[in-house]
Amino acid sequence: MAGLRRIIALAFVLAIGFLLVILSCALYYNWWPLLVVATYVLAPLPNALCSRCAGQDDIMSEYNSGVVDAGHFVTGMFIVTGFCLPFVLAHAGVITIPAMVMSICGGILVYGTIIAYTHFFADQGDDY
Repeated sequence: MAGLRRIIALAFVLAIGFLLVILSCALYYNWWPLLVVATYVLAPLPNALCSRCAGQDDIMSEYNSGVVDAGHFVTGMFIVTGFCLPFVLAHAGVITIPAMVMSICGGILVYGTIIAYTHFFADQGDDY
């Protein structure tokens, strides 16, 4: 039952985050902040793809290959892009400052939801 409550709470926070991003576009009649949603979609993909491609060494449990490190790097680039793109758009005068603030707050909520989900529901594995 506690897992269901966590999922409902995370879904609610995720919906508020997306609502803030959509409102940052709709209230100010400028749809450029919607590009941030592309970084939400693309951010987890490098980790997922690179972790599948890299093999786990059975001898050492703390093994990290270059492929996994590259996936972490590209994911970090997408996350930084998701936070900094509204700053750049506001600095260039493409979007207004309130739209920037709403887009960044929505991004914090969305990324926080993704991190909380992976923290709560990560596969811990079986310890033998």
